[in-house]
Amino acid sequence: MTKTAEKTAPNPPVEARPKRRRRILLVTAIAITVLGLAALLLGGVLGSPAAASGSEPTMTATQIIPLVILVVMFVVATKWPLNIGVMGLVASFGVGYFVLGMTDKQILEEFPASIVLTIIGVTYFFSMAQRNGSIDIIVQTCVRLVRGKTMLLPWVFFLMAAALTALGTFSPAAVALLAPAALGLAYESRIHPVLMGAFVINGAHAGGFSPLSVAGVLVHDIATKNGFPIDQGALFLASFALNFILSALTIVLFGLLGKLRDKHANEYSALDTPRIGRPNGQQLLTLTLILAILVCTLGFHMPIGFVALSAGLLLALVNIKEHQTFIGGISWSTVLLVAGMITYVSLLQHVGVIDTLAEQALALGAPLLIALVLCYVIGVGSAFASSTALLTAFIPLAGPLLATSSLSASGTVAALAIAATVVDVSPFSTDGALVVANAREHDRQRVYKQLMMYAGGVVLVAPALAWALLVPTGIM
Repeated sequence: MTKTAEKTAPNPPVEARPKRRRRILLVTAIAITVLGLAALLLGGVLGSPAAASGSEPTMTATQIIPLVILVVMFVVATKWPLNIGVMGLVASFGVGYFVLGMTDKQILEEFPASIVLTIIGVTYFFSMAQRNGSIDIIVQTCVRLVRGKTMLLPWVFFLMAAALTALGTFSPAAVALLAPAALGLAYESRIHPVLMGAFVINGAHAGGFSPLSVAGVLVHDIATKNGFPIDQGALFLASFALNFILSALTIVLFGLLGKLRDKHANEYSALDTPRIGRPNGQQLLTLTLILAILVCTLGFHMPIGFVALSAGLLLALVNIKEHQTFIGGISWSTVLLVAGMITYVSLLQHVGVIDTLAEQALALGAPLLIALVLCYVIGVGSAFASSTALLTAFIPLAGPLLATSSLSASGTVAALAIAATVVDVSPFSTDGALVVANAREHDRQRVYKQLMMYAGGVVLVAPALAWALLVPTGIM
């Protein structure tokens, strides 16, 4: 009993260390974000003679107040589990009604109805596909293709995750679906669990900006609304290529460190994965509907929100007893997040905050440098806060920058979008946390620490890599 007590006594300090590290990293991220905003606000005044003479635009009180509220919302949403979209809707009402004197209809003029419908339709259908086992059939079929070639497994899961998100599955949903099998097979095959987890997350991000995905539609719509339409196909290919390169660099890194094979996997008991027989009627219908969604959206350019809702309704009619359960599969938290943030950012644009910030940023000169700073600010922030929320806030900032420079719109927006998502490998994000949660119980602390170190490297390298390959080259 004494020995047991002695062993369990040190546990609280060990558990407190991740919290301490998180607090330190959180303060660092907030400091970088605040310094970045300060540079945008004050850079023109400090570095430009024209600014000193008053020719440069300055922030008014009606612009500063909503901007400060935006920063506070990000800080609060990072520290506490509150939906930033709900805060955005409340802030839209507060700023619009009390500060700007707008009516409710004016406040909601830019409410993103089409994006909300896309999120509802896609998550409605794919939650049903996951529940009836259709996604498991796809996963296990792909895994069987690499019998005996264990080092191909990370790439198989990379491609499966990319396929899922490219078809419209949310990145966290794809990681949640694949992580249990991926981590289990990693232990069984003596592949390092952090390596396997990184490949699953990178794969989810690789397909995350397809023309069918919510993120791809979101970025395209925001860019189009701000006057610089981008090529959705080019955005998808850029995201896939960058995440593929990052995964290849991960293999090289783990190989140089001698960690491709995990020495701690010998305690793992064999993975108990039930074999799935022939698909039943409902699964065959689901797989057929997935193919139909692809044909309708890619071949006939039909709106994916309506198409996915129609496919989901057909599945619901087949299994009508569980219809309420299927409705619960809709990602309402994401609906609130996107709707709230886009509505609030539209208010910032209405009072000229976005234009003023962008003009002051341009006063710093060197558009390439400004684009790099934006990539790092959005990358560091996304390691702790919502990537979607940051995208809705930062992409409009690129508008005036693109209008007054020769930078490629597609390349710059793609670099910002990729910088915002690749850092979600952090254990403080949903994707990274799912990898840690699916690690072996006695191995979670090790996986957490090593995944955090890996994420730190990604935060340092990935935004610069996205910027270097997409912005100066003008490849898009």
